[in-house]
Amino acid sequence: MRFADITARLADLPDPLPAPDDVLMPVVVDGSDRTPSRRFPPEGRGRPAAILVLVYPDDAGIARVALIERTTADGQHHSGEVSFPGGKTEPDDEDDVATALREAAEEIGLDPEAAGVHVLGRLDRFWIPVSDFSVTPIVAIADRRPTMTPSPADVVRIVEPALALLLPDAPIEIVERTVREWPLRYGAYAVDGLSVWGATARVLSQLGAILADA
Repeated sequence: MRFADITARLADLPDPLPAPDDVLMPVVVDGSDRTPSRRFPPEGRGRPAAILVLVYPDDAGIARVALIERTTADGQHHSGEVSFPGGKTEPDDEDDVATALREAAEEIGLDPEAAGVHVLGRLDRFWIPVSDFSVTPIVAIADRRPTMTPSPADVVRIVEPALALLLPDAPIEIVERTVREWPLRYGAYAVDGLSVWGATARVLSQLGAILADA
């Protein structure tokens, strides 16, 4: 999928947004009636955070999106997982766009001006119960492939899947594993030898659904 085609499809994000693929939602498989919370927290709960969903052309003009493999550290939520650059809102952040861009600068060294970054809008906000974050995905495109350098403290490597791998007909692996004592089954994308699942996979699925609908 070429970047020139992507820019036209993302120019106007639909309202309402298409839903992510249901198969990506984790479900408990131990026979009990336990379920991971799918609901948003009551009003006023959930610490504000934002992630940057950055789409850009590679050297061949193919549309790609920036993900990160986080470092592994004991006691840290989302340790070792694949995610978008992003994090919690700081008091000096003007809004969620400022949060997403600041975090991307810190985690992958993104220079928005040098890359020609344009913010297009937001995807569906979601809640991460384990860390109590209320997360807003910020969608942006870059005119050029950005120069990116992983922050050694937070990022093992930067992963750049082609958007064609994330369209609704893309392969989804079904995984069963125990996560924090929860026996789960969920769908995941295989990207560069990594398993992309959870909230990150659902954001990618929603982005792919927007592109397919357009």
